[in-house]
Amino acid sequence: MSTIDRVEVHVFSFPLPDLGVGKARGPGVGNVVFEQGATLTPTRFAVRICTDDGAVGSYVTHWVGTRAALGQTEMLAPLLIGRDPAHREALHDDMKRELRAYDHMGQGPLDIALWDLAGRQHGMSVAAMLGAFRERLPTYASTYHGQSTPGGLDTPAAFADYAAACQERGFHGFKIHGWNDGDVARESENLRQVRARIGDDMPLMLDAACELRTWMDALAVGRVCDEVGCFWYEDPYRDSGVSITGHRRLRERLQTPVLVSEHIRSVEEKAEFLIGGGCDMIHVDPEYDLGITGAMKIVHVAEAFGLDVQVHACGPAHRAVSATARNTHFYEMALIGPGMANCVPPVYDAGYSDQQEDLPADGCVPVPNGPGLGVEYDWDFIERNRTDLLVWP
Repeated sequence: MSTIDRVEVHVFSFPLPDLGVGKARGPGVGNVVFEQGATLTPTRFAVRICTDDGAVGSYVTHWVGTRAALGQTEMLAPLLIGRDPAHREALHDDMKRELRAYDHMGQGPLDIALWDLAGRQHGMSVAAMLGAFRERLPTYASTYHGQSTPGGLDTPAAFADYAAACQERGFHGFKIHGWNDGDVARESENLRQVRARIGDDMPLMLDAACELRTWMDALAVGRVCDEVGCFWYEDPYRDSGVSITGHRRLRERLQTPVLVSEHIRSVEEKAEFLIGGGCDMIHVDPEYDLGITGAMKIVHVAEAFGLDVQVHACGPAHRAVSATARNTHFYEMALIGPGMANCVPPVYDAGYSDQQEDLPADGCVPVPNGPGLGVEYDWDFIERNRTDLLVWP
């Protein structure tokens, strides 16, 4: 039996050229814009879990790597010391209880690192441990938000041009994240222009990202989703994607499947959303949803109801879950735009990438098949760019 005797959290930052936050006051996901000559400096963190027999499991955060999530990871890390890393279900349960007053966003990185550790101990990929049957994943382009400053995705015409470029590059679908002001007319025109440009064969999705102000606004834009034949309609309005009643009543009036639940965390809450009729599809994310352990519970609950899931965002853990879930469709390359790099950390050796220029010609990303998560991290890069190091015990 192995015992966890050390947990490390490496906080680091890295520069991304030609990205900024425009006139926004903070660096939230929806505020990132193309800004020629600017430099955006995101902060992420890396987790390492070490055992007394020399095994190590690691994970570097993508979109969950915020200061808020980091604080929760710091709360949980000491609980792992002295525990058997193979007892992932018990550790999942204990960490979940510990974060009962919070949003659980700091649990996923630790759980994913535990899966990486187990895979390396057994010489298997996490995907194989989960029973994965896909080796390549059809990938869709998931855009940055529309911007009010010139450049990037600043008009419906710019979205249409970029959608056509993504179609030519080989992406299997295109998802719009619109503007932050919830303008119904502009969102509707954007959908129409993009559909007209790419034709009827490419799946088109809209993630309103909870920016539409009212339920009636969500209904109006949803009817345009019906008009242009959207594959799904995601997080429509300002309830923050948590109202079962509001989304059930929206679903009753629309043909387009409604994808919700990115912003609720546990398998219990997502099951309640399904039972209450609040969505047609469930969102799942191993970073957001309490790790791979939590994500697979959600995948199986949706399967029990005969419904589909969509794996939110990107990363090696996301690829393992996507490769395993029968009831899913695409892999999300999030977030990208014209001349806009994905804000995921450039820490991978051996060819792993979630950048648009590295999409294979068939539009499908490979599922890593090496031990653990199947990727190797550039620890020299992480240490050179490290701003803090937290170690337990």
